[in-house]
Formats: sequence, C-alpha cells, structure tokens
Amino acid sequence: MHSCPQACHLYKKNLDVTKIRTGKPRPLLRVEDHDFTMRPAFGGPAIPVGVDVQVESLDSISEVDMDFTMTLYLRHYWRDERLAFPSSSNRSMTFDGRLVKKIWVPDVFFVHSKRSFTHDTTTDNIMLRVFPDGHVLYSMRITVTAMCNMDFSHFPLDSQTCSLELESYAYTDEDLMLYWKNGDESLKTDEKISLSQFLIQKFHTTSRLAFYSSTGWYNRLYINFTLRRHIFFFLLQTYFPATLMVMLSWVSFWIDHRAVPARVSLGIMTVLTMSTIITGVNASMPRVSYIRAVDIYLWVSFVFVFLSVLEYAAVNYLTTVQEQKERKLRDKFPCTCGMLHSRTMTLDGSYSESEANSLAGYPRSHILPEEERQDKIVVHLALNSELTSSRKKGLLKGQMGLYIFQNTHAIDKYSRLIFPAFYIVFNLIYWSVFS
Repeated sequence: MHSCPQACHLYKKNLDVTKIRTGKPRPLLRVEDHDFTMRPAFGGPAIPVGVDVQVESLDSISEVDMDFTMTLYLRHYWRDERLAFPSSSNRSMTFDGRLVKKIWVPDVFFVHSKRSFTHDTTTDNIMLRVFPDGHVLYSMRITVTAMCNMDFSHFPLDSQTCSLELESYAYTDEDLMLYWKNGDESLKTDEKISLSQFLIQKFHTTSRLAFYSSTGWYNRLYINFTLRRHIFFFLLQTYFPATLMVMLSWVSFWIDHRAVPARVSLGIMTVLTMSTIITGVNASMPRVSYIRAVDIYLWVSFVFVFLSVLEYAAVNYLTTVQEQKERKLRDKFPCTCGMLHSRTMTLDGSYSESEANSLAGYPRSHILPEEERQDKIVVHLALNSELTSSRKKGLLKGQMGLYIFQNTHAIDKYSRLIFPAFYIVFNLIYWSVFS
C-alpha cells in the first residue's frame, strides 16, 4: 500500500512525452490540398518571377571548345497564395530540396548550355524559404558550362564578351514574366574571382524577349561579362622567341660568304624554329577560317627568316657566276707583260692600276705572287670596263645594279641595313594597330 506512490513517481519521471501521440497534427503548408501542377494564378495575368545571381567563381575559359564554366547561386522570387500560412510572429519557414518536388517552381534553364548540374555534397544544395503571405525564395548552387562565341581576329591582343542566358522552358511571357529583381544590383560577384589568362573587366545584366516560331515569345535574362587577355604570357612564349629568331637570322650577313656550312646551318635552324613556334601556337587554338593577329606576326617573321636564307643563296650564286667570268677572262688574256711596272698607266682611259685593284677588293698592300697578281689585274680591269661604258651612257641606276651584281659583298652590306629597318617598321605598324 505504501509502495504505490513511489512507483507512480518513478513512472512519471521516466515518461518520454515526445513519444506520446495526441493525434496527427495539421501541417501549416497545405500542400496536399492544392494542385501544384499548375502555375500560381492560373488563367490570370503572367506571374512575375524575380531573379538574382551571385557568381561564386569562373572556373575556366576554353578557346578550343569556345565555352566557359561558371559556378553560381541562382535565386528565384515569386508569390504563391497556395503556400500562405497563419503566423503570429511573421516568421518564414525554411525547407530543403525535398519540398521542391511537391510544389510549383519556375522552370528556368540555361540557354546554349553544354553541361550543368546542381551540387549535392553533402546533400542537395537547394533551399526553399516560404513566408506567411505566400512569398517564396528558391535558391540553388549550380555549375554550368555554356557556349561563348569568341572572335580571335585580334588574338592574343583580344577581348571576349560572354553571356550566360536564363529563360523559362515552358511558360511564355503571357504566363511567366522573368525579370531581374533589383536591376543591375541583381548580379553579385566574388571579389576574389580571377583567371590566369584573363582580366575580368565588367559584369552586367540585360534582358530581352526571345522568339521561337513554334511556341512564341519568352523572357530571357543575360549575365554578360567582358574578359581581356593577359599579353605577358604570349610575349614570353611567342613574340620574344619569334623576334629573337629573326634577329638571329641577320647574323649570317656578317659571316663570310665562303663559310657555306655556317650560313646554311644558321638559316635552316632559324626556319625550323619558326615552324615549331607556329605549330605550337596553332595546337592550342581552334581551327578558325580567318587570320589572327598572332598569325600575321609569326608569318611575317617567318618570311624575314626565309628571305635571309634566300639572300645567302643569291650571294652564293652571284659569287659563282663572278668566279666563272673571271676564269674565262683569265683564259682570254693570258699575257700581262709590263703591267706591274706601270703604276700610273690607265686602261680604257678611266682607271689606273691602283684604282682597279681597290675596286676589285685587292689592296696594294696584299703580298701576292707576281703571276697571280697579273691575272687578277687583267680580270678586274676587264670587268670594270663594263662599268665605264655604262657610266659614259649615263645609266646610273643600271651601274649601281651592275656593281651590286659583281660585288657580292655589297648584298650583305645592304642587307644589314634593309632587313632590320623593314622589320622595325613592321613592328611599329603591328603594335599600333592591334594594341
């Protein structure tokens, strides 16, 4: 009789009130009482759906595939009276992605997207917040890869403008009015966003109507951003090596034309190096059907290198022709009796012995065997007689061309000035046009 109060006390102490069922509670959101397959205010005016976006990162820009990858928070705002609930404190209720499958949500998709997904670690990154008056905030974290039409005509001195486009898939502008919730303030970006090859210049929003012939007009929202390429990487990897190869090809102008292996190997090496640079640049770019700025620079540099090889080919050919003429004249005038003892004697009425030797590139100070020296004097005086006849006719232009043709050293001499001058002019024009 005396133990009952103690037992009753222990019973009340260990009682778990959370397990006591007093009946099924009535949910605040009466989801089962409505048909959410139809949009809010079905049959009435278009439902306004506000959108704002926070860009978390620009993951990559691909020139080869002409696309970009972006991670962002996409938020929708609308009002659905079917989700209104009584609340004395006017507090909202927050749900995860499980409720999204039971109610109506806007069917926004990304136009021109290649791949996209909603993050699901550690659970689906979806949030739904419902307010007592029926206003809804629907937020999700998405990574999307979308197409970007790029123009590489100024590559790598170019700027690219890409757009991420949002649009309702099923509802036309008569059923759903998609708009930026706060105008330009609807787009937020992380200050730490950066890319290795690009400088992000500007993010901005626009909107317009898109028309499809079979379905009608749709509201479309645009997230636009402008990227300017960093040039320093391409200066180090492309422009500087190409310029150095062109300058290296000019070294052959200072090498004696008789050093055939040195000049030929130098020319071939610079040509092959330029071909390797051009191949490397094209391998990392899409195969476009128009000329890019880097193509102009590389191919003009390649032409300069190739012309330096042709210059030596011309020098070598003209040297061979000149030697053949000297050999024929040496055979034609075998006797040069008394010519060495007459220092002031002039031949053809124009040249003395010292002038002939100077023009021929054999100064009097050179010690040569007597027989060889006599042969050289006769040969060069015979060649210079052609210059004398041209001078008498007054053909100064032809005389200069004949002099260059006969004196192969003059070709190298003029090339040392002409090649660098033209290349400097080309660089001034190129950088003033494309930079």
